Parts: sequence; structure tokens; C-alpha cells
Amino acid sequence: MSSPSPQRLDPRPAIPDYEQQEQLGELWTAVPEPARRRYRPRRGFWRLRAVRLGAVIAVLTLCALTILALVREETGTEGFLVGLGLAVLPVPLLMAAFRWLDRVDPGPWRNLLFAFAWGAFAAALVAIIANSFATEWIATATADPVSAESLGATVIAPVVEESAKAAAILLIFVFRRRTFGGLVDGVVVAGFSATGFAFTENILYLGSAFGEDQHAGSSGLASVTAATFFVRVVMSPFAHPLFTVLTGLGFGLAAMATGRQKARRVAFPLLGLALAMGMHALWNGSASLFGPFGFYAVYGGFMVPAFGLLTWLAVWSRQRELRTLSTELPAYAAAGWLAPAAPQALSSMRARTLARGYAGRTFGRRAARSVGEYEAFATSLAFLRHRAHRGVVGPDFVARERELLHHLWQRKDIAGPALTYAARATGRVWAPPPYIDYDDYNPYRQY
Repeated sequence: MSSPSPQRLDPRPAIPDYEQQEQLGELWTAVPEPARRRYRPRRGFWRLRAVRLGAVIAVLTLCALTILALVREETGTEGFLVGLGLAVLPVPLLMAAFRWLDRVDPGPWRNLLFAFAWGAFAAALVAIIANSFATEWIATATADPVSAESLGATVIAPVVEESAKAAAILLIFVFRRRTFGGLVDGVVVAGFSATGFAFTENILYLGSAFGEDQHAGSSGLASVTAATFFVRVVMSPFAHPLFTVLTGLGFGLAAMATGRQKARRVAFPLLGLALAMGMHALWNGSASLFGPFGFYAVYGGFMVPAFGLLTWLAVWSRQRELRTLSTELPAYAAAGWLAPAAPQALSSMRARTLARGYAGRTFGRRAARSVGEYEAFATSLAFLRHRAHRGVVGPDFVARERELLHHLWQRKDIAGPALTYAARATGRVWAPPPYIDYDDYNPYRQY
């Protein structure tokens, strides 16, 4: 069953009437709890969550068993365990960094874990099979195994690997469109997919290096394992994420395109993928293209600046999301749905943290969790209205907006005072000075 195409709405959709919420709330609470947790459009068999989840788990499990068996066969059991132990070290740091970028409107963990698993198992399996086949075919056709290896690493591997990692972004972009709204989402999903791929690839490289050291009797800092660990884990853990983030940016720009810009939805992802392939090819071919010091030249002159530029772009995109909150939410505050100071507090990560802390200290953990949920629903509401202003929104806009507003209404009694306190504490709104009584002193009193 094909998904409904986006429709063009009034660029300034009307805000629902807050005065009707009390009556709507009474009707809503009469619905049984499981049925009123969220808006649920009708879905075909394949769109059922259980069916999709079962199919995804089955495919990824099969890929995981196959790729891990191939890596273990290549490295041996002992090399596999050593490679696994060393390759896992940068994974939590990279995942935490990408998750930090996604704090404003965090995507579901299931999407990110799928992207990581796809990169680690499905993309790695496709890459190891396709790269080996292509390299062997080139070596047979040219009778030059050395040139075949070089060509495979410089040309074939970037095309195959970046395409395989990009498939995770494409699947989430198509099937989880509601949670994929802009540049930050593209960067985060791409980062998780590439981190998973690098994890499996590092097991192979580090395990193979350990096998070479065992055969040669090398150990310590002079070993191949130590050198491989330094280059792949210490110097360049961001290499694969950096390549694939370019593809993620392309999908992010496609997500921001309006309904009349259909060509951009295709062109931006393809352009990002082409740039990712080009950067990957430059990295793999640095030594063969620029001599023995080419790796260091490309690393210092290109990779590090590119990493810094993309990091700045990701942080800027995150700040842009916060500005979206301060732009879109005041309309709801004016209509009475939010406290007057709530938009200013919600557009500051520090104020959000203070609001949850205030609620937790005053009313307990459930209140802090309720404020956190309020912040998440308000953020989703702001982005939903922002997409409507751009002219692209699903046909369920009204139902989705009403659902989010009802969630805010349910939590307003706790979240409103907490966000007001946070906005004043951070100086985002004016706070009246505290009243001080100096022993009934009044300078205007007639004594």
C-alpha cells in the first residue's frame, strides 16, 4: 500500500481553539487507555509494526551471523576476539557524540540501532562480498593482481561501501519519514550507520594484524596490531562517519525540500553520495596517489579541516532547530496552549534541563519525566508547524497537531511552572525582583 503523498496546506494554518480543550479532554479520557496513546492511521498488512519488525530482525540476524563467520574465518578465533575487543572502544564515544547532536528533537532509538546494525552487518556483508568479487574479476581480466588491489581500494570500495551504508539512510528516510525532518537527522542516522560499518571493518583489520604479529612473533608498540590500532582507532575513528555524513546531509536537504521541489529530493541525496564516494576514494588512494607521505598530507590538509567544517555545520544545524522552537511556539503560547515563557525555555537546552530538575526536586521523578515528555511533544509540534509553513505536510496534519496539543494539555499543570521558572532562571524572560521587607520600612510612609 503506497503512502499518501504530501499535500500543500495554507502557509499559516490556524491554531486550534484552546477553549474547546476541556470538553475535548473529557471525551478523550473516556476512550480506553491503549487506544488513545497516539494517533494511529489505518495501515496495510506490510505496514503493521510486528510484520516489519520481524522481517528487519530476521534479515539483520542472518547478515550478522554470515559476516561474523566470514571475519572469524579470515582472522581466526583468537584474532577475532582481539579485534572485537579493540574495535568496540571508539563505538560508545562516536554514538554519544551523534546522540548529543540529536538532543533537541531526539529520534527514536530503534531507528538509530537499526542504522548501526545495518552498517555493521548488512552493509559490511555487501561490501566484503562485492569488493572481493570485483577485485578478483579485475585481477583475472588484467593479469595484474597488484593493480587490481589498488584499483579495488581506490575505486570499487568507495562506491560499494558508501552505497551500502547509504541504504540505511534511505530506508529510514522512506519508511520513517515523520522522524526524518532535516540536516541533523541525516547527520545522526548516517553517523550511526557508518559507526557500525567501521566497527565490523576494524574487527577484520585488527584481527588480521594480530594474526600477522602471532606469525612473526611481534608484540608491543612495534607490532602491526599497535600500528593498525593507532591509525584506525586513535587517528581516524571519524573517517567512515565523515564520508557517510555527506550522504546524510543530502538526505537532510531532501527532507527540507518543499512539495514543488521534487527534483531536489533526488538530486541532493545523489550529490551527497557522490561526494562521500569521492572523499572515500581520496582517503583510500592517498598513499598511491601522493607517495609515501600522501596519507599524512591528506589527513592533515583535507580530512581534519573537513571534519571541523562538518562538525561546525552539525552544531549550527542544531542551533537552527532551537531557533525554530522560538519562532513557531509563540503562536501556541498566544492561543493559550503554552505558558507565555515556555517558548523561550524550550529553545534553550540549559533551560530544559533546569525545568526537569526543578520539577524533580519539587514533585518527584514522575514530574521530571512528565516535563521531559512535555518538552519532546512541544518540539515535535514546533517542527510539525514549521513543515506546514514550508508547504509540505502529510494529510494527517490536523490529527497529529491535535494529538500533540492534547499531550501538552495533559502535562501543562506541572510543565508550565517548571518552564517558567527555568526561563527566568536563565534570564530568557524578565523576572520581577524578590519582595524584601526591611522591618516594615517604607520610604513613602508618613511618620
